[in-house]
Amino acid sequence: MVPTVSGTVGYMNADEVGRGSPQQRVGRGAHHHRSNAAPDRDRRDSRWDEHRRARREQLIDATLAAIDRHGADVAMDDIAAEAGTSKTVLYRHFADREQLYLAVSARVAGELLPRLGRAVEGNKNRPRQLVAAVIDTYLAFVEADPELYRYVVHGFPQAQFGHFGTDESNPIGSLSDIVGNQASTIITELLSEAGWDTAAAEPWGHGLVGLVRSAADWWLRADRPMPRGELSAHLTDLAWSGLSAVMQAPQENQ
Repeated sequence: MVPTVSGTVGYMNADEVGRGSPQQRVGRGAHHHRSNAAPDRDRRDSRWDEHRRARREQLIDATLAAIDRHGADVAMDDIAAEAGTSKTVLYRHFADREQLYLAVSARVAGELLPRLGRAVEGNKNRPRQLVAAVIDTYLAFVEADPELYRYVVHGFPQAQFGHFGTDESNPIGSLSDIVGNQASTIITELLSEAGWDTAAAEPWGHGLVGLVRSAADWWLRADRPMPRGELSAHLTDLAWSGLSAVMQAPQENQ
């Protein structure tokens, strides 16, 4: 059951009743060792922290449902209505719309990253298939929930241009970097095996992420004019044609 505002107040009042008035606490002090106060307070703080974490997760769930119902441009009023609460309660748990956006983005990153990791692990010794699997995993996320994708990737102008930075406060910036770094590692190995300087691996790896993201945006705007598998194959062909050409070039120049 989602805790209501009255339930939250009741929870807080119950703690206050348990603590009693200052005079009552002094009176009880004659019968209890003073050192017991700190553990009791720690337990109350722990219970309240758990309650707040659970409530935040419930509000994130409501945000996801509201995005599904109203689209990527969902309003805070819509989110509050979906949660059965008020904007006042929303802002009690998330200071502003940006903080809620980052929390939703963190949830999405936590679900997408393991999928990308499995795509990499399942194709470690097959570089072309690895590239194809990573591209298709990303596109599968876009296809499964396009409004959530739009909200996460384009919900704020800062998200589009990296103005949130790429630390833990910006899950999407971190996600893009992680995927780009994985691609860079693959390309580094390919270049090294081919006898080439690996300096180009990082810009190529991160450029690959930009390629797929831009193509995904076009695909949605154009109302998905081709199946996901076909788009994935086209992007894999484009990416791999460049990489495979680089791999063959040193041998041809010998």
